[in-house]
Amino acid sequence: MDYKDLANLIFPDAKEISYYEEKYPRRDLPEGACVLRVAPSPTGNVHIGTIYQALIAKKVAEQTGGVFYLRVEDTDQKREVENGIKQIVDSLEKFELTPHEGMISEEESKGAYGPYKQSQRKEVYQAYAKYMIEQGKAYPCFCTPEELEEIRNKQEAAKIRPGYYGVWAKCRNITVEEAAEKIKKGENYIVRFKSPGREDRKIKHKDVIKGNVEFPENDQDIVIIKADGLPTYHFAHAVDDHLMGTTHVTRGDEWLSSVPLHLQLFQELGFKAPKYAHTATLLKNDNGNKRKISKRKDPEAAASYYLEEGIPALAVKEYLLNIANSSFENWRRANPDKEIKEFDFQLNKMSVSGALFDMVKLLDVSKIVISRMTAEEVYEKASNWASIYSKELSKLLEDKEYALKVFGIERGNKKPRKDIAKWSDVMDNIGYMYDDVFLNNAQEYPYQVINNKEEIKNILSTYIEKYYDENDDKQAWFDKIKELSGELGYAKEVKEFKENPGKWTAHVGDVSTVLRVALTGRTNTPDMYEIMQVLGKESVIARLKKAIEL
Repeated sequence: MDYKDLANLIFPDAKEISYYEEKYPRRDLPEGACVLRVAPSPTGNVHIGTIYQALIAKKVAEQTGGVFYLRVEDTDQKREVENGIKQIVDSLEKFELTPHEGMISEEESKGAYGPYKQSQRKEVYQAYAKYMIEQGKAYPCFCTPEELEEIRNKQEAAKIRPGYYGVWAKCRNITVEEAAEKIKKGENYIVRFKSPGREDRKIKHKDVIKGNVEFPENDQDIVIIKADGLPTYHFAHAVDDHLMGTTHVTRGDEWLSSVPLHLQLFQELGFKAPKYAHTATLLKNDNGNKRKISKRKDPEAAASYYLEEGIPALAVKEYLLNIANSSFENWRRANPDKEIKEFDFQLNKMSVSGALFDMVKLLDVSKIVISRMTAEEVYEKASNWASIYSKELSKLLEDKEYALKVFGIERGNKKPRKDIAKWSDVMDNIGYMYDDVFLNNAQEYPYQVINNKEEIKNILSTYIEKYYDENDDKQAWFDKIKELSGELGYAKEVKEFKENPGKWTAHVGDVSTVLRVALTGRTNTPDMYEIMQVLGKESVIARLKKAIEL
């Protein structure tokens, strides 16, 4: 009996690997085109790190004329959650990172290199495992969990490296006949890779991001096919990346130590290995200490957090690109109107050390992204968000014509308003523009410099009686506030006030603040003239009178 007989005994129905090599031909792509994938497991909430990896992979694929695909690694079926694949597909779609190929629902996929769900590729992996056994590069292992535990305990007691290797690999040198006998008797087994490596030898590898790295060779006889017939991640990813034509694997640097094993698997399978690019871990500043963003501790670790908060997908992507390539920030400053697809992203310019994820900075980026949108875009996106997450805002936005006027204030000019960072801010940012909200919640407001009640009443009533005209243009409107200031004994110019501070108690800016607070309940708003134009005469008079009454 030889290796081939043993392989046939273990995998009697597996096809020859030539079948799959023909079924999945090399991709016909232009020279230099890159094929990348995102390959999450359907084990729960989609992590922001998955969005980060997908963004990088799609960017590189598209700017080289290549392919970006979604493969679902679901071979660890104990950890799988219901609708886990749908969560992944939906998240990528919502962040506008829809793949060119791969899974499109729990069961469906698109593309010629499927199935893109590893649990549906069992026969493919078994064909390559059979080939490895035929070559004497893999073998059945009959060790029980108790025996493996005993090996581990002995290694710990002797303070040596744990694992299944060298003299500890009990089934490595079992004869073909012995293995066949055990299988025929019905003994349980798994299939292990027979590593040709030695720990005292080094491998040199050039990572696209990390540069030159050196590791001891892999000498572990890892499991490649589990007892349920499904592969381990290590084996499956090698077979899939080969057959699907992956040219570059981008993944978190926690996988860097797996490089010796993965390169060895590619070599022993006779495949050309893809280029590996290990990205720096996304870190969070936690009371002065940097730590990995955690699904357990940090709400912002979940991709769904950004959707629920209403942070636009584009803002998240712009911020992540800024983390990925430090040159993006300057490029964006120089090209405020260009789409991110025009940015020349470079994998080899990514940071080698941990990338600090800063929510404050992200919200600043988001304010800029929203400030560049038209009133129509803001209305549409805020409405879509509100329809899922806020009935109150959804009701407020029912009058589209008025909402567009509100969102149009200080928009489209050289210095657009930057008061909205996320759609969940909108209610607070525009609620005062609606009389039902504002007048029903009217209260005595903090008027700042001019805070004497009689003075405030005098300013507001004089403005209504003598100076307010809804038909004034902006210059005439402001000139009248200056006149009002002068009439009531305040400095008509800020400059005048600064030159003789003892002469006046306040200036025209302070008078404007009284009007602003009376009309909006806040000291800081977008342009007041535009606000008054949108509110209209009836609302302006009602608000000023309410303030006098208060």
